[in-house]
Amino acid sequence: MSNTTVELTRPSVQAKRSPGKLAILWKEVKRHRTSYLFLAPFLLLFTLFTIIPVITSFALSFTYYNMIESPKFIGWSNYKLLFVDDDIFLKAIANTLKFAVITGPVGYIMAFLLAWLISQIPVKYRFIYTLCFYTPAITSSIAISVVWLYMFSGDRYGLINYWAMKLGILNEPWLWLQNIKTIMPVLIIVSLWMSMGIGFLAFLAGLQNVPRDYYEAGAIDGVKNRFQELWYITIPSVKPQLLFGAVMQVVSSLQVFDISIQLLGMPSVLYAGHTVMTHLFDYAFIRFEMGYATAIAVVLFLMMVGLNRVIFRLLGSGE
Repeated sequence: MSNTTVELTRPSVQAKRSPGKLAILWKEVKRHRTSYLFLAPFLLLFTLFTIIPVITSFALSFTYYNMIESPKFIGWSNYKLLFVDDDIFLKAIANTLKFAVITGPVGYIMAFLLAWLISQIPVKYRFIYTLCFYTPAITSSIAISVVWLYMFSGDRYGLINYWAMKLGILNEPWLWLQNIKTIMPVLIIVSLWMSMGIGFLAFLAGLQNVPRDYYEAGAIDGVKNRFQELWYITIPSVKPQLLFGAVMQVVSSLQVFDISIQLLGMPSVLYAGHTVMTHLFDYAFIRFEMGYATAIAVVLFLMMVGLNRVIFRLLGSGE
């Protein structure tokens, strides 16, 4: 009877000694070693230039570091200063979120609709329209600021002031870039004009690759006009591009910096156009308080990760 019991318990002992998850993972890596060798250059560069800097930033955010002395651990002091004592940072957070809430969805919808309209015209004309809308996104912010500073100049020779006074809309010149009421609207307008970037090209590429068979099948099933095609066929077919464009739009909206500095200066009047990136630049490259600057960078990073998780939940659920 005891021998039978021993024999019955042996399979359970062997089951407990089954290889663990790490052993199974290592076995899979060895089996697909050729694929991992092809991935190795990217993984190495990604680790070196993305993962390690992010981890280093998290570590430095808990220190006082001025680039001359060695970093000194100060715990949560930087974050306490950010959210309790730094009123300018709180204003920068509010300005950045206000800017992102407007330019993010509006720029995203504009990019998709323009890409869809361009995809409807003959192929030989698409390059011209694509170039016209994409050029502002790749033009230097310094060159762009020259044009917009002339348009929003605060004297009567500024283009908008000139026409507004000529049409009787204004009685005297308006200080567009010095009045706190118009600083953020001007920044939003210029940023929307520059928002036809990589997401716009991704939309255009995705729209051109939708098979024509889908539209023919849709016409048989009762799709009657272009807007029904857009809603029932086009948008579901370009969902990966929609997800990519949304992520890029969020990142660009939260990282507004160059055009703000060129148009509004550093800092802007009463910090009305101050953003998280300009605040980070101030402490990192003007005051050289790198520990505090990395704490700002960590907060911005967490904001991006959180918003991107929301986007993946909304647009990536069907993948």
